[in-house]
Amino acid sequence: MSRVKVIKDVTELVPILRAVSTNVKKDVYTDLAEGWQTEEQIEENYGEEGKKTLKIFDKMDLVETRWQHTGKETQKAYHTYYSDVHIDASVPIEEISDVLFAAMMDEDEFEEIEEQILESVKEGDTFANDISKKIGYSGTTLEGLVKRSVKLKYKGHRIEELKEER
Repeated sequence: MSRVKVIKDVTELVPILRAVSTNVKKDVYTDLAEGWQTEEQIEENYGEEGKKTLKIFDKMDLVETRWQHTGKETQKAYHTYYSDVHIDASVPIEEISDVLFAAMMDEDEFEEIEEQILESVKEGDTFANDISKKIGYSGTTLEGLVKRSVKLKYKGHRIEELKEER
């Protein structure tokens, strides 16, 4: 079955662009498009980076999950949610520049900014507009950065820390 990801908000491009930002991510996505795979299978093929990629895809709603019996136990299996993308957005050049900046930012620089945002949230500063001013980036860039992060999420006009699954 073919599912189409319809993008009306330009910041939704960030997860799509990040899904293919490395060879491992691209290969994991391709494998998941071909069929259901468990975390264990992905880790066997791609190591720790493959396992981390699954977490990123799950946070970005690019994969669906189901419980699958593997012979010895029941494990969570993953499969790509979308096979096509339809972009229906008209935005000012400045906003698309902000989105591409957030998506293509160097990993070290991103992690540094992600930590600044996380510190602000932990200090109780959760409104996106306040955090945007504090870190010196536009609201559009901030939204792209949060959508890229596996530690943060938007909830209305607030930014929250994502709690790790145990």
